[in-house]
Amino acid sequence: MTKINIPRLDLLHYTHGTASQRLQFSKDIGSAFNETGFVTIANHGMEKGLIDELYQVVQAFFALPEATKLKYEIPGLAGQRGYTAKGKEKAKDASVPDLKEFWQRGQDGNPIVEELPRFDEVTGEVFRRLETVGRELLNAIAVYLSLPEDYFEPSVIQGNSILRAIHYFPIADPSSLPANAVRAGAHEDINLITLLIGASADGLEVLTREGTWYPVKALGEDIVVNVGDMLQRLTNNKLKSTTHRVVNPPRELMKTSRFSVPFFLHPKANMNLAVLESCIDAEHPKAYADITAGEYLDERLREIGLKM
Repeated sequence: MTKINIPRLDLLHYTHGTASQRLQFSKDIGSAFNETGFVTIANHGMEKGLIDELYQVVQAFFALPEATKLKYEIPGLAGQRGYTAKGKEKAKDASVPDLKEFWQRGQDGNPIVEELPRFDEVTGEVFRRLETVGRELLNAIAVYLSLPEDYFEPSVIQGNSILRAIHYFPIADPSSLPANAVRAGAHEDINLITLLIGASADGLEVLTREGTWYPVKALGEDIVVNVGDMLQRLTNNKLKSTTHRVVNPPRELMKTSRFSVPFFLHPKANMNLAVLESCIDAEHPKAYADITAGEYLDERLREIGLKM
């Protein structure tokens, strides 16, 4: 199997480290994002108890009756708040939807799940914690790119970030599925960076430069962090938004659920994603037209079937 660079980095080396530790952290995350677009992060400030309760309330929500969940589906928001039912989202250019349903919350405007008093409080706390971690990681990335450390701050504070709780639902009869139906088709994320808090089962794979699929697993409570398309555009492909997917388990496990909670760190809609001048040279001409984060998000939501 191809071995790729997905290092395990200690966030405390950046937030509380010496000058040399901070610089090394920036170099390490930048190098990994340049090569594979993925790292795992330890000591991110999310206690095991909070993570455990997060998965408890998420599983409790998806166990609610279908009619109850549908109360929280909000027309006109392209799935950006509340519940999105099965059969809605697909990977770009895919012919069939992913085998999942999900819930999304943002900075505000989030529906309160009346049946689960702790759901809003726990997902809100996780949102705030991961937003802080994401900002710290973007500071380190800015240093790697020779930008001011706070380069991203004005665009991401109170930005359009999303916490998504995903249920890859059981399939009672796998033989009934279309041949190309998977839990999450091969795709790249839309945003700046994604922070993934574990998962209840294996399945996440990244596409290597050699064209093979490599399984990504975090250790214990570590989180997996990857580059999104917005950061790739901004850096003219210097940082890689790597294609990844969630594969179906062995046939005998298709009747079981998989849960996952990624945090998509989005900037404000008015952030300019025009390629950084420092990332353009004779060998790397400008690869993307100028666009704002809001315009790009709107374009991508249409491509994946969440917006008409």
